[in-house]
Amino acid sequence: MTRILVVEDNPMNMELVTFILTAGGFEVTQAFDGPEALDKIRDSCFDIILLDIQLPGMDGIEVIRHIDSNILFKTPIIALTAHAMQGDEQRFINAGCSGYISKPIDVTTFTGRVLSYVTDGGK
Repeated sequence: MTRILVVEDNPMNMELVTFILTAGGFEVTQAFDGPEALDKIRDSCFDIILLDIQLPGMDGIEVIRHIDSNILFKTPIIALTAHAMQGDEQRFINAGCSGYISKPIDVTTFTGRVLSYVTDGGK
């Protein structure tokens, strides 16, 4: 079973993403802020990390900076964010993300997009 860490501070967004992914057969672990995400990354292995960029305190870019480089190499990190300005996607890629999914998410394509990042090795 594919293991996904979802890092999202908004409870409604977390509930929606978790519902869609578990209905799609994924195993979901939740983290509501950067420090909690880093603890879970240290304690468990994930096939993919869906990371909100606008987190309180420690934002998603800072979380990426704190993730061990061996994990960054092996685990696709997908920015899951409402940032949709020109250049944002490239900024997230440059920070270490393998991809980008904008919010609000499209519930009809979300599971397939997440799966494509897992099966394509984060490409």
